[in-house]
Amino acid sequence: MKIGLLALQGAFREHCCMLEKCGIDTMEVRLPLQLDGIDGLIIPGGESTTMGKLLIEYGFKEALKAFAAVGKPIFGTCAGAILLADRKDGTTQELLNLIDIDISRNAYGRQIDSREVPVQLSFSDSTPFRGIFIRAPIIQASGPDVIPLGFYQDKVILARQGIILVSTFHPELTADVRVHRYFIDMVRRS
Repeated sequence: MKIGLLALQGAFREHCCMLEKCGIDTMEVRLPLQLDGIDGLIIPGGESTTMGKLLIEYGFKEALKAFAAVGKPIFGTCAGAILLADRKDGTTQELLNLIDIDISRNAYGRQIDSREVPVQLSFSDSTPFRGIFIRAPIIQASGPDVIPLGFYQDKVILARQGIILVSTFHPELTADVRVHRYFIDMVRRS
């Protein structure tokens, strides 16, 4: 199994370290043709506007939709979740539209409002996960096929719809591999 990290911009190296810690082969993906050599893909956090422009400029928009259409899982964290979302602030986006959520950028506040909080994961034991939020988005609403997997306050912060997993926090910035192992299991079962 090999999992790719979309390496156009953002925190892809941290995800690479987490996957390697789990014994998974990784590959940095910089061109759409490189999607052919992987079984799953992580779209990291970063700056969503810049990443969206690069997706279009490099021809990733249709390539990623085709990647998902053949059943290959995609995990988006923070900015990656924004790019995968169907709607942003109530309006349909012109990007990937691969998960039925409405998301708002930087909804927890500015950089100074970043935080670390204990998060309970529905698929794990009672030990809280260290959720790290950096200018994080909020999932405002989700469709009936979206499964919430983690909450902070009253908001969904980790969710799945079929082969798409999104996180509004940064699991790659912790030493805890539970969220990455969940994604690895998704890839194994696809």
